[in-house]
Amino acid sequence: MAPNANPMATAVARLKSSGTDVMDLEHLRSVVDTMVPFNNFVGVRITELTREYAVAELPVRDELMNHFGTVHAGALFLAAEVAGAGAFSGAMAPRIVDVERFVLRESRESFLKPAVGRIRARATVDAQTVADVLARRASERFELKGAALLHDEAGVLVARVELDYVAWVKVG
Repeated sequence: MAPNANPMATAVARLKSSGTDVMDLEHLRSVVDTMVPFNNFVGVRITELTREYAVAELPVRDELMNHFGTVHAGALFLAAEVAGAGAFSGAMAPRIVDVERFVLRESRESFLKPAVGRIRARATVDAQTVADVLARRASERFELKGAALLHDEAGVLVARVELDYVAWVKVG
């Protein structure tokens, strides 16, 4: 991918060329799941994508561990951020082809317990902000809050992450 390429434009082109309805959330999940090369390299996957939430899973790999043998905080953050991006995509599905940019501006992480094994991050975005943007049907820049809860293989809550995004949509 070229350094200045817009991955969102590439994803939207894939959605449009498929001939499927953009509300086909499984197709949207498959496109969003593979659009970021770093996520593919690490192996984090979006396993669920709905209009209300998304789930990303981080595999068990030695390279994702810290020196204590638990999942590295950076890997935990990545799972949360990927789940958040999935939640945005699902929530914005009716206008996903109008999204020009979507970037994380700020985050706050609370690492609660050592994480062991496969990690499951479940994220949501602010439903009222999304509803307002969808109703306006205008070109605009908007801010959006998200949150992710991360559980390890034993179901233990290991981290909470607050995500602050900024996005741009155009009139379609």
